[in-house]
Amino acid sequence: MARSAFAFMRGSAAIMAHDLASSPTTGLNVQLCGDAHIGNFGGYATAERSLVFDLNDFDETLSGPWEWDLKRLAASVTVLGRENGLKSAACRRAVCAASQAYRKRMRELSEKPYLDIWFTPTRAEAAVGAYGDDSGLLEHALDDGLNRTNRATLPKFTEGRNGRSGFKFKDDPPNITRRADRLRRELPEVLGAYRRSLTIDRRLFFDRYTITDVARKVVGVGSVGLGSYIVLLEGAGSDDPLFLQLKEARPSVLEEHLTKSPFSHNGQRVVAGQRIMQAASDPLLGWTRLGDRDFYVRQLRDMKATIPVEKFDADGLEKYAALCAGVLARAHACSGDAAQISGYLGRGEHFDGALSKFAESYAGQVEDDYQALLTAIDKGRVRATFADE
Repeated sequence: MARSAFAFMRGSAAIMAHDLASSPTTGLNVQLCGDAHIGNFGGYATAERSLVFDLNDFDETLSGPWEWDLKRLAASVTVLGRENGLKSAACRRAVCAASQAYRKRMRELSEKPYLDIWFTPTRAEAAVGAYGDDSGLLEHALDDGLNRTNRATLPKFTEGRNGRSGFKFKDDPPNITRRADRLRRELPEVLGAYRRSLTIDRRLFFDRYTITDVARKVVGVGSVGLGSYIVLLEGAGSDDPLFLQLKEARPSVLEEHLTKSPFSHNGQRVVAGQRIMQAASDPLLGWTRLGDRDFYVRQLRDMKATIPVEKFDADGLEKYAALCAGVLARAHACSGDAAQISGYLGRGEHFDGALSKFAESYAGQVEDDYQALLTAIDKGRVRATFADE
């Protein structure tokens, strides 16, 4: 989080939730992502093995005011734009483009059948077309995602077992370590609980695989310090691998300010929110428990496409912010009243200007908070270790 103001914002969803808690809302609730910053959109594989573009982080998901997700997206656009060296006018245009895309998409969705809203994902090629990808940046990132398969991941994370058949994880501390003793001891119970969370067809698929190895794996800016494990499974042979990730799920940072989750298991909360908001989700999503800690389970890298947002120029940021906002509108329309939200937003540009002013103001707050963190590190009040990525 000390690397940049944008990295700080990525890891400080709890701070923004606290700040938004006292702000006025329309009272129209949706299933929130809870952390809908511009870096939390990307590509992934559907069960049909096609690449789609959508929100892809739901650790904080909870029911709440639709404005909270949109405000976090807008503020992150401005913070990122400033970090990318863009002028204030370019940042304002990007936020206004996002706002316009959200309200226009919401109006379109208010007139569509529920089937079309819920089960029509944004295909990768449609995302590229909507983005107007003159630079090829988005297209290249999504193409890379197509090549990030389980089989392609095998040589990156594993090695042979000294002449024996099969593979094991490479020790690559601190990112990957094979010391996962408790999980090894309790693996049958942990994966048994995960299996029970799957639908009957997914259970049959899962049962075709044999567990080969487990390891710890460090994850993301906002999740450092939480439990995270990876599991290697083998299907028809050693060239048929499956990588699963077990990621610890704690109560949403939104729960302190909103209604408590109806799920007693936080892994189930994450999975339920993801399934509600995404038109097509990872077919192997599930949840389990290790000791007294909740986890959700997903595929590790299967066609995951990360968009290099730090490379956007003014035009690229404006187009990409609009693309993300349109995707967010569809996600909100699944659980919210699209017609009422659209009616509030109206057809004019008043909301766009208001959101832009909020984003500019809150970006300044993020930068002040970030500087406070750096000062605390310099004075020794916060301990930090800096390492090259």
